[in-house]
Amino acid sequence: MKKLTLPLSKKDIQGLQLGELVYLSGTLFSARDNTHQKLINMINNGEELPVKLEGASIYYMGPTPPKVGVVCGSAGPTTSSRMDRYTSALLDKGLKVMIGKGNRSEEVKTSIKRNNAIYFSTIGGAGAYLADRIKKMQSIASPEFGPEAIYQIDVEFFPVIVSYK
Repeated sequence: MKKLTLPLSKKDIQGLQLGELVYLSGTLFSARDNTHQKLINMINNGEELPVKLEGASIYYMGPTPPKVGVVCGSAGPTTSSRMDRYTSALLDKGLKVMIGKGNRSEEVKTSIKRNNAIYFSTIGGAGAYLADRIKKMQSIASPEFGPEAIYQIDVEFFPVIVSYK
């Protein structure tokens, strides 16, 4: 088990082994299908993105509304393969870390290797547990997508498993 702070360095990524449990702390972004499509449209149109992708970490998650006094409602991962058609372009723009659940396409795996990036899996069905690891969260872009908006999230000891690098 390792404890790492986001953003991850190239050395951090190189030092990880497949199947290794890692606890992440730091800042990441959430994004799902609609926001991925919007980011790709913005890239294709030469528009400035609402987040800096260079070195960024994205968690494939759409939070549920929080109860009073809680930072975040359930925050479980969504199926990563749904983002595969967008992923290579985002990795080529500097994205380094992806967190979700499930397998990735061969195209994404090739792009992960080419861009010295990493894919972590986290625990499906444990949204309440994962939400407890979120210490701060705010919507920063695409509020029209509700829970699929882009959120900036600060996490502490967020559990992930090295699935592909």
